[in-house]
This record gives sequence, C-alpha cells and structure tokens, in this order.
Amino acid sequence: MTDVTAAIHTRLWRAGELEVEDFPLEQISNHLASRDCLVWVDVCNPNHENMQVLAGELGLHPAAVEDALAHGERAKATRYGSYTFLTAYGTTLPSTNRDDPDATSLHLGRVSVFVFPRGIVTVRPQDDFDMEEVVRRWDASRDLLALGVGALVYGLLDVVVDSHFDAVQALDDTIEGLEDGLFDDGAITKEIQRRTYRVRKDLVQLRRVVLPMRELVNTVLRHRHDFHAPSDLDPWFDDLYDHVLRASEWTESLRDMISAIFETNLSLQDTRMNTVMKQLTAWAAIIAVPTAVTGFFGQNVPYLGFGRPLGVYLSVAIIVGAAGLLFAQFKRRGWL
Repeated sequence: MTDVTAAIHTRLWRAGELEVEDFPLEQISNHLASRDCLVWVDVCNPNHENMQVLAGELGLHPAAVEDALAHGERAKATRYGSYTFLTAYGTTLPSTNRDDPDATSLHLGRVSVFVFPRGIVTVRPQDDFDMEEVVRRWDASRDLLALGVGALVYGLLDVVVDSHFDAVQALDDTIEGLEDGLFDDGAITKEIQRRTYRVRKDLVQLRRVVLPMRELVNTVLRHRHDFHAPSDLDPWFDDLYDHVLRASEWTESLRDMISAIFETNLSLQDTRMNTVMKQLTAWAAIIAVPTAVTGFFGQNVPYLGFGRPLGVYLSVAIIVGAAGLLFAQFKRRGWL
C-alpha cells in the first residue's frame, strides 16, 4: 500500500514574533539548539519516512515514535530524557441533528506532542484535530510565546480542554431534552430509549479521553521546569488544571444523570403498564356485568318477569345500575 503524502508545517519564532515558516525538517535540530528560537513542527498523516527523519534529527525513542503512530493509544504523558511525549484527544460533538438518535455523534481528534526545551513537534495521524484553532490561540498570545515552549504547550492543551467542555455542554443540553420528554405522555418510548443509548455511548467515549487529562496535565505541571517554563506561566497552567478537573467532574455527573434517566424510563414504563392493566381489568369487570345478567336471564326457568316485558326492563336496569356503580368506583380510585 502506498503511503499517503504527509502534510508538514513548520514555524519559528524569536521573542514571540514569527520569523520563518515552512523550513525543511532537516533544519529542526539546528533551530532547537539556538537559545533564542521557539520552534513548532506539525506532521499530519505521517508516513514511515517522515517519522524516520524526525527520529534521526531529534533522537526520538522508538517507543515514543511507535506510540505516535499506533492506533487506540490512551491520553497520556511520558518523560523521555530530554523531552516529554504527550498524547491527547480533541473532541467535537455537532449540535445539529442531536435529536436524531442515528446521527453521527462524538468525534475524536488525536494529536501527539514531543515537547523539547525550545520547541514542540506535533504528530496527527489524521486531519481531525483542529490545529488551526491552536495556531490562532498562539497568534493571539504573542506575549505568552515570548515566555518559551511552555506557552506552546499551554495553548495546545487549552484548545483540547475547551473542546472537552464544548462536548460536555452539548451532551448536557441533550440530556436536558431527554429529561423534558421523559414525563411527556406523547413521547415515544422507543425513541427515548435509542437517544438515551446514544448519549451513553458518547459519554463512554468522552470519559476515555477526559479523565486521563488529569494525569496528563499533572505530569506537565511536574516537569514544566524541564523545558524551562518560567514561573510566569504557573497561573496559566494552574487554571488549565482547574478546567481539566471541572470537565472531569462534569462528565462524571452526566454519567450519573443519564443512568438515572435510563432507570427512570424503565420505571415509568412499568408504571404505564400497570395503569393499562388496571384500565383493562376495570373494563373487563364492567363488561362482565351485562354478560352475567344476560346469561342469568337467558335461563329456561321461571324468574321474576319471565315471559313478560318486566323481565327486559328488570335486566336492563340491573345491567345499567351495576355497570354504572362499577364505573363510578373505578373512576374514583383512578383506574379509569
């Protein structure tokens, strides 16, 4: 199979100002060795040749290169000698057609990051992570870029965490819609069940990428001085960690809410079934009255009004009176 051509983008800043773009990969190590440079390299759809060039230029550990290319890696942070390796997932949850239970839901965009003292290298297996938003954040925070590579790491992780918040908010809105329809007598039970199942699947996927972010950001906080992050960035990283905790707690609360909705829906189905059974039982009891009376008056033996119009009047009166009495009793008890 022919490798897909990788999309490579490079940038170099000095004192927070962009100086060079799209320089060759072979120049990465030279720029990283310069003290006044800040370097970013992005490789999208990497192939074996690209990664070998990067590994040779930067001295990357084979395990880190394998993790950057492998599928299904969990969000994590690992320290390798002179650099830190990160894997994180951005999330998108389209707000349109969220009422459609069969609509495509949560999308994950993976990015792996090699953090060096004077630059970072991002590797994206597919073009499904919003790197343009990361670049916009960097361009809008030139004062932070002057503080070094820690600003690049913060900007990227901030975009990741914000995407988690957007996904959690969208799921929260969907759950509120489920709650509104849960007690609606006109709601279709099967549709609620399908939508609830879809939200539960989305939450399972979301938890897999949100919860490990606590460990990832905590590792970055512990090792931020290894890539010379100044103390001026500490408030930004502390705020980022706070956002990670909030996203994790919000995700956990949504899981409890969707479980409660699922259980409540089952309980309401049982309640509605009991109501239907009571109504059927009540009507069966009412219908049994004329059946019993007509059967009694159909006997071939003399009884009051036998062979005379009185018998008809008497049977009709008994049927109407007994059925009306049963109807009134069932209505008063809420069975009808």
